[in-house]
Amino acid sequence: MFTKWFGRNTPRHSAGAESDDHLIDLRNIVKTYQSAAGSFTALKGVSLAVDRGEFVAVIGKSGSGKSTLINMVTGIDRPTTGEVIVAGTPVHTLSEGKMSVWRGRHLGIIFQFFQLLPTLTVVENVMLPMDFCKMYTPSERRKRAMMLLEQVEMTENADKLPSAISGGQQQRVAIARALANDPPILIADEPTGNLDSKTAGAVFALFDGLVKQGKTIVMVTHDNDLARRASRSVIVSDGEIVNQYLAKALPKLSLDQLISVTRQLDKLTYQPGEPIIRQGAPADAFYIVTKGSVEVVLDQPGGGELIAEVLGEGAYFGELGLLDGGTRRATVRAAHTNGIVEVAALDHAEFHALLADSEGTRVDVARMAEQRIGVAAL
Repeated sequence: MFTKWFGRNTPRHSAGAESDDHLIDLRNIVKTYQSAAGSFTALKGVSLAVDRGEFVAVIGKSGSGKSTLINMVTGIDRPTTGEVIVAGTPVHTLSEGKMSVWRGRHLGIIFQFFQLLPTLTVVENVMLPMDFCKMYTPSERRKRAMMLLEQVEMTENADKLPSAISGGQQQRVAIARALANDPPILIADEPTGNLDSKTAGAVFALFDGLVKQGKTIVMVTHDNDLARRASRSVIVSDGEIVNQYLAKALPKLSLDQLISVTRQLDKLTYQPGEPIIRQGAPADAFYIVTKGSVEVVLDQPGGGELIAEVLGEGAYFGELGLLDGGTRRATVRAAHTNGIVEVAALDHAEFHALLADSEGTRVDVARMAEQRIGVAAL
């Protein structure tokens, strides 16, 4: 039943051809607002790709640009320059009339303040998107709405008005309403912001179940603990996306630390097979893989080499030589099979300052170093 009502048997596509492999593709988005006080740029050349089945958390401080980023995906706002491709449709080119219909069929939007119509019952609120987009037959709509309410454990409240149920229950109804037209994408804007921690955890569990059934969820949240439970976090600061692979590699960093370290990173590019560090060379930097993969290669005493490990995006290397003040214990090169490889580099002084500033990161890096020494890796 869960699969039948929450997932599609065959995907529905817009009239446009599918763009690349990404369900959501923001390309070099700039958004500038004009006011009497002058211009303000909320997004500064942001690019973001989200694939099918991902659960992406967007986090950032108030005024960072995260809500503007989400409004690009939903078509609520339009970029000053750049492209927004969602489910194969160039959303930034749609007229207002076409935008409303497209949004109703492809997106389910969940708001912080629920936005249920107070004069409609719970089940009528869930049926509303089906009525608006003329989805399903009239006889099917109530049946489908009741099935969705069953999945969020709200059937016994179907004929009540929103004012008669709790905030957590209203958010469950809002989730059911967002699923009414079986959209491939759910956009949740601070969906747990007005809920207690227990209810917020229950709502997150609902999202997690939907992702397992094939839905794609993009969630704006201020809750770092919830964000870490998503499959990926995107951090927005001052209109730009903080290096997401840094957050993956060093999850104990606070938001402020992530922003600070991102500004210190150097982006380096390597051709397939090109060395990044060489065994025996002085240790001068810490590296995080941001595109492609790298091979950790050990020189053998009798000649030849051994590929000890392959590290993918979000993995790091180079910490051993920095921790003991010595030389590199292995060669690390761009893998031969993935095309161009990109890494983010942090120099030795910045690396040690980072460890001094974050005890959790220092412990994690030291633990990884011990494991690598044990297998004669880096």
